[in-house]
Amino acid sequence: LHTARAQAKKLVFGGSIPLSGGAAETGLNVHNGYATAVKFLNEQGGVDIVGTKYQLELKLFDDASDPARATTLIQRLLDDRVDFFLGSFGSNIVLPTAAITERAERPMVQAGGGSDQIFTQGNRYVFGMFPRATRQFQSTVAFFKTLNPQPKTFSVIATNDAFSKTFAAGIVKDCTAAGFQLIENYLLPEHISDASSVLSSVRAKTPDMLLCAMHDQNALLIARQMIATGTNVGLLFQGLGPQLASYREALGKHATGIFYSTYWDRRTTWKDPFFESPPKFSEYYAKNFTRPIAYHVAAGAACIITYVKAMQAARSIDPVQVRDALAKTDLETLYGRIKFTADGDGDAVVMGPSVGQVLKGEGEVVYPAGGKTANLLWPVPDWNKKS
Repeated sequence: LHTARAQAKKLVFGGSIPLSGGAAETGLNVHNGYATAVKFLNEQGGVDIVGTKYQLELKLFDDASDPARATTLIQRLLDDRVDFFLGSFGSNIVLPTAAITERAERPMVQAGGGSDQIFTQGNRYVFGMFPRATRQFQSTVAFFKTLNPQPKTFSVIATNDAFSKTFAAGIVKDCTAAGFQLIENYLLPEHISDASSVLSSVRAKTPDMLLCAMHDQNALLIARQMIATGTNVGLLFQGLGPQLASYREALGKHATGIFYSTYWDRRTTWKDPFFESPPKFSEYYAKNFTRPIAYHVAAGAACIITYVKAMQAARSIDPVQVRDALAKTDLETLYGRIKFTADGDGDAVVMGPSVGQVLKGEGEVVYPAGGKTANLLWPVPDWNKKS
């Protein structure tokens, strides 16, 4: 057995990931998703591609949330003849690294970059587990239309980074098209330490909905400052943040009622070719990692599963043939159904987000009806009335 294992052929997946720095909170989740799938498949004896068994290997290095460091690491992996890449977390890192793998005609499957720029510059080798940012809000707007009493006005706060800016543009476009009235559109720096002037404007203009397009740490800062200043809105939506147990713990009872995007829930009934189901995947993950599971973990694991199924469909590990098979993917996995647009991002209908809401300290799915894990809390009480 030892000799057979030593001689097993290897499939290497390379990439960089933020295990430290500003994006580490979610970067670690993506990394753990990649690692969970690889460990599980290797324990099953590896994967069979046209009668040959391969063990999977990860060559992932910490880019410390720094795009310049990430590009150096990716170039080094290409020089080492790595053929298949996994993405980092954050569009500001996925953009420049995908440009390098694109030039080398090497595929990158990633669960960390949704900026439109990744998918509108003619890239053929990069695939993403989310719809592009400007298409990510369509299902959420449909949810807003179901609310009774229905909100009428909205303001947007975005940070000035590649993903958040384009996500905010999609929010404004889709909400306006649905008949909601824009009160104010605020753009803050990429890294914020104080949002008091914006929040004082929100208090003065009282939109029915405040919609935040930013990464986790910034969302937490906004929520904390809203609580501290008594800034109440009927509906607070934060695309990223509330999906993390650490965010919910930090806010305690004040997290109740906050809405967010979620792409996955461990209680869903999807079928998976390797893990069987989301509950079984979650169980296996919990045996190997202590970090609470989040949707980015499932998205990371789905990148590996999608790669393996594409290799099996292509009957090859040639990067160009695997790329062509990835483009044709239509597959049910623990993460849900995976189908890419012609530009490589997730199909907006098939892979768009559900709406989550924090209830009793947990993230619950409240829309669409078919995926609900709890009943909606609406209207949401003011900060000082939450218990």
